[in-house]
Amino acid sequence: MNSAPEEVVERQLAAYNGHDLAAFLATYAEEVVVTRRDGAVLRGRQELSEVYGAQFAERRCRAEITGRLVEGDWVVDREVAHGVAEEPVRVLVAYRVRDGLIDRVDFLG
Repeated sequence: MNSAPEEVVERQLAAYNGHDLAAFLATYAEEVVVTRRDGAVLRGRQELSEVYGAQFAERRCRAEITGRLVEGDWVVDREVAHGVAEEPVRVLVAYRVRDGLIDRVDFLG
């Protein structure tokens, strides 16, 4: 399946907000690299499954998109993340989509 980058990111967001781990992971490449705001790096679907599986089990996390830019393979969202800290967290998230899957994510700010 080779979907437009924005469609892939939108499916990922819906799965995140629905706490649907299988659907969430299905939007990512097997060897995805995620660089978090604290500089930690998650590598591959298995690490994503471990980290996000725990979050989804608590059923508190939710992301609200307040702005989006799309250019080529990249989708950059301005997000407000709820349920991951005491107060909502504002962040920019850059997703690179190749061959219909997210293969790189950079949390900025």
